[in-house]
Amino acid sequence: MSNRLGLLILVVVVATVAAVSTCTMIVPEFESVVLTEFGEPVGEPITTPGLRLVMPWYERHIFPKRLLRWDGNVSQIPTRDKRFILVDATARWRILDPLQFLRSVTNVNGAQTRLDDIIDSAVRTVISDNELIELVRTERELIGLPEGATATALAVLGDGARATIEKGRIALQTEIVTRSNATTKEQYGIEVVDVRVKRINYIDEVQSNIFNRMIAERKKVAEQYRSEGKGKAAEILGRMERDLKQIESEAFRKAREIEGAADADAARIYAEAYGADPEFYAFLATLDTWERGLGKGERTRMILGTDSDLLRYLQRASPPPEAKITTKP
Repeated sequence: MSNRLGLLILVVVVATVAAVSTCTMIVPEFESVVLTEFGEPVGEPITTPGLRLVMPWYERHIFPKRLLRWDGNVSQIPTRDKRFILVDATARWRILDPLQFLRSVTNVNGAQTRLDDIIDSAVRTVISDNELIELVRTERELIGLPEGATATALAVLGDGARATIEKGRIALQTEIVTRSNATTKEQYGIEVVDVRVKRINYIDEVQSNIFNRMIAERKKVAEQYRSEGKGKAAEILGRMERDLKQIESEAFRKAREIEGAADADAARIYAEAYGADPEFYAFLATLDTWERGLGKGERTRMILGTDSDLLRYLQRASPPPEAKITTKP
């Protein structure tokens, strides 16, 4: 009897737990639920968290309330100024109306497929209607305007032309969001919260031309620097050579002046010395002539007359006195 009672109690507990699990539902704060009966919605979507009682045969469709991510494919888009670029965009979206979301796209995967067409189309339309500089820069980035200020900024394009920035990248991204929501909110119950351009690049054909142009411009600038450097070097070398020649000329003039003054002093000293005794000077001059005429250690012959001036001092010289020899007795 006790075994049957225990088995009955166990069956009742299991049935109660099963009934409670099938008839109750816990809704987290980060999810919303849509109940359907045989494919038809029952009541309004459940968006507030808590415990709910439902019929066991209701089908539960659970959708996230958090922001979801969308990443588009890299696509080639021409801008209004005929610049072909590759654009990689991303977006954040959420389910605004779970019931409409269930009726239109059924689940998140279906929503991602719809967003591929809607957001890609909006990105392509907005970029094609504007110039490249509008997508690249913003007003505040260019002229340093404070937050919230509005003004017209100027930017310099790669080819040197100037363009007026009227919108800027942030305004274009906002326009993409607006265009996307015009379709997604009413038809799919989806709100696109934000769209951002992750990467912008030129296509391969244009990239090679741009890189070649950049290289040519850098080479032109480098050649200009080299030319200016060569001109400066030639100027410095010319100035250096001019200063060097001026210094050498000044030094040569100083040396000639010093040598002239020295020669003048030497001549004056010689003149004073020789003028004190002219006869002695004539004697020295005669000896110098003999030295230069006969040479040093060379066998030289000279034939002179007895009346030659070179023999004058030799003729005047008296013979040495004879030596006297005395003897002792």
